[in-house]
Amino acid sequence: MDFLKPYTSQILSLFRIMSGLLFLQHGTTKYLSIPVGPQNNASPMTMGGAAGVFELVGGIMLVLGLFTRPVAFILSGVMAVAYFYAHAPRGFYPILNAGELAIMYCFAFLYLAAAGGGAWSVDRARGGD
Repeated sequence: MDFLKPYTSQILSLFRIMSGLLFLQHGTTKYLSIPVGPQNNASPMTMGGAAGVFELVGGIMLVLGLFTRPVAFILSGVMAVAYFYAHAPRGFYPILNAGELAIMYCFAFLYLAAAGGGAWSVDRARGGD
């Protein structure tokens, strides 16, 4: 698929933006009640509420491509903790313990920590990355 090779940096940016937007939903539902659901009104003093702060702030920073590498590295760790704290105790298989999303975010963010924000990022506009 060499025809996509010239667009690698733009596709990386799309991946970062979409991952950030999808991750941001988790924070907005916990703290902004958008959308309304069972996780609304989270307390930052709980594990889920603390994760919501990372989801909200980290999601925004990823969408913008601001400090992509360190933010993505931290979020990768947050998702690893989420998996081992909330999902792994329910069973070995991620499909059965509902942990596949946490694992996917963990490795997606690890990739972004290594690859950076791409062509369409604040990091690139600032002359970094």
